[in-house]
Amino acid sequence: MSTEHQDQDVRALAELAEAEFMFRYETEAPADVRDALGVTATRMGGGVVLSMRHDPTNYWSKALGFGFDEPVSGELIGHICDFYRAERTPAAVIQIAPDRLPADWDAICARENITAGSTWVKLAAEIDALRPGRTDLRVGPVTADLVDQWASVVLRCFGMPEEHLGPMIAAAVRDPRFYPYAAWDGDEMVAAANLFIHGAVGSLNTGATLPTHRGRGAQSALLAARSAAATAAGCRWVTAETGRPEPGTSNPSLNNLLRLGLTPLYERRNWVWRADPAS
Repeated sequence: MSTEHQDQDVRALAELAEAEFMFRYETEAPADVRDALGVTATRMGGGVVLSMRHDPTNYWSKALGFGFDEPVSGELIGHICDFYRAERTPAAVIQIAPDRLPADWDAICARENITAGSTWVKLAAEIDALRPGRTDLRVGPVTADLVDQWASVVLRCFGMPEEHLGPMIAAAVRDPRFYPYAAWDGDEMVAAANLFIHGAVGSLNTGATLPTHRGRGAQSALLAARSAAATAAGCRWVTAETGRPEPGTSNPSLNNLLRLGLTPLYERRNWVWRADPAS
């Protein structure tokens, strides 16, 4: 396989793995939690469209995974936006790999009230190329009896409320394709992260450390532990995504991924759709 074709395959795997773990995070929640948050989801155009009408964080309504099963078109984007209008979703993020955007993207954005938002970095590496990290904290997989605690740590780290979102992500990581990991200082869980297995890819996601324990190598070690688990599961690649730092700043998550041996595939813009044209 040529390098160009290999790169294209990895981009598809990275995008589709992210789409799948986001779909499962939201759709595998208990029915009462989905009702409270106003969660609905559908698959279209090879990707997923996720709506959380009562999202307390403005994070969970997003559409992604497009451009691989079929081209991105104005018709497809129109269907996505119609879905959000029907669900009375106030706003959502559309995430498309930059080389999958159509030539008339600017016109589509103007028609559908879509504007440019922040930028994320998508990264990947062959597992054999990874460089393990170290920490003085204890790191290991999270057992079923500790999943609720794991979810609490994740949400506290990200500044998200635990009500409803805690049971939502706890339910998802009980899915056998999710491998939650944590770091402990003695008996205290102080950092959390997740691995999602999607075919040949291990998606590294949901990594966060409590402020009291940052700078002690927890995420580097969690990256290494999850990569080892991905290897054991038969994965060839690991992928991840994180925010691109603003000029003059740094993103510790990006730095950790680069130290592990992941390399950037591309920078992907978050395209923000809003129901209210005046907003």
